[in-house]
Amino acid sequence: MPRATGTEALARLAEERVDHRFKGLPPDAEGLTVAELAAQRRNLFTGGFTTPVLALSAERLEHNLALMETYAERHGLAFAPHGKTSMAPRLFQRQIEHGAWGITLAVPHQVWVARAFGVERIFLANELVDPAALRRVADELAADPDFRFVCYVDSVRGVGLMDAALRGAARPVDVVVELAAGEGARTGVRTEAECAAVADAVAAVPTLRLVGVAGYEGEVPRADTARVTAYLRRLTALAADFDKSGRFAGVDEIVVSAGGSAWFDAVADVFAEIPELSAPVLKLLRSGAYVSHDDGHYRRLTPFARVPQEGALEPAFRLWAQVVSRPSPEQAFANAGKRDAAHDLDLPEAQVVRRDGAERPADGVTVTGLSDQHAWLRTTGEADLEVGDWVGFGLSHPCTSFDKWQLIPLAEADGTVVDYIRTFF
Repeated sequence: MPRATGTEALARLAEERVDHRFKGLPPDAEGLTVAELAAQRRNLFTGGFTTPVLALSAERLEHNLALMETYAERHGLAFAPHGKTSMAPRLFQRQIEHGAWGITLAVPHQVWVARAFGVERIFLANELVDPAALRRVADELAADPDFRFVCYVDSVRGVGLMDAALRGAARPVDVVVELAAGEGARTGVRTEAECAAVADAVAAVPTLRLVGVAGYEGEVPRADTARVTAYLRRLTALAADFDKSGRFAGVDEIVVSAGGSAWFDAVADVFAEIPELSAPVLKLLRSGAYVSHDDGHYRRLTPFARVPQEGALEPAFRLWAQVVSRPSPEQAFANAGKRDAAHDLDLPEAQVVRRDGAERPADGVTVTGLSDQHAWLRTTGEADLEVGDWVGFGLSHPCTSFDKWQLIPLAEADGTVVDYIRTFF
């Protein structure tokens, strides 16, 4: 049976039935298709949604998509946002509509999801040495001449394993040598000499094609602007050295890629310094957390805070929970916990309280801990909080927010839910 096109696959998401898999949705919506529920334009607060429920702001999502599109254009960058942040095909589509070159991913399962929904350009920010996954990639490349796939290599042994799995493939797999961000950093080749040895290993096999270099500046030890910039200049110098030695002979473009969500201003600055090489340079930025932004980790580290004239991202997530216990004037409990809220970097932040249709700041309310299904709230004398109140929480680290929710209401500022975002983790 022929594979559905990306457009057809996305349309089928709207035909999915609402059922027990999707938490927070109205109980009386069970059996409706997602499209039917969206067409009802229910209100998040009065339309039967149950707590806890995670909502994504329609207006802020659109703002963030547009801002990063113009940022990449302004700085001459191609953009392949890291899709593992959301694993949401509708958001992949929106990002591509807003000028993204393609989507960055991390593991094979994520590649299969993206391919099922028609993504034609994938940058895998990882070395891929699993034989079954490599054969699947080879099959995808053979079946679709428009499919572009690029992945890391960071060891001579890895090159050998990839070559063994890909023997007989119709097309070579494009690879970039990953330069590590320093001693003690995560993956990547530690020295330029070792990078050259890996590049030579790639040149010696017919199944791989060296097309560039890449790295992740977010792993720079004790990161600050100077250290991050120094690492990125090592990366661009490596690209220039490889080009000078003829290692990119025959490629249509040379890929130089970096960019998490904390230092992409430094990436833009250093990539602007790349000299003319023997082929056009694809300056590929991979920042992904921007799509929802957050109220913690990235809010503090965003490059837009360092360069405010570029604009500002807006946190687009809010987790709503209900106060279910008020055992003392100093303590309350809401019905959202580790199963619902990102908590690997920062605890949720109590922002607003809703009661009888009125919303006010959550003054005097602080999250002090999370159990599996409860948020521990410390309350001071200024906190006006009662059992039954809804509390809206800001979240830190979108990468571990999306993965807890399979179907996320997309809500306008007045609470009208206009769509639902399906995730695949």
